[in-house]
Amino acid sequence: KENEVLISDGITRIKTLKPYRFNWKNDSSKKVQDGFFAHEVTAVPEAVDGVKDEVATQDHVDMGLAKEIGDPIYQSIDHSKLVPLLTAALQEAVAKIEVLETKVAALEAG
Repeated sequence: KENEVLISDGITRIKTLKPYRFNWKNDSSKKVQDGFFAHEVTAVPEAVDGVKDEVATQDHVDMGLAKEIGDPIYQSIDHSKLVPLLTAALQEAVAKIEVLETKVAALEAG
């Protein structure tokens, strides 16, 4: 690895994520789950694979990625790629909490 830079805007980027509770349209069990809509995950673009609203072409069919031309090609998210950003945001939040705790303790002692 090279060109490493600490993530310093974790909280700002995390605030752009929109977590949802949803179920899949094609899942008859109607099991509700938590997650994101891939096209909205702009904070970590490398976590998203695919193109919003993409439909299958002959190439997709030929590669075995779809059964028929026009079938939806769904985006996906590699959630593990969100972990560094989540960790950075948590570290930023903990640092802010610790500063506030120190200030409160000083006020209470004073």
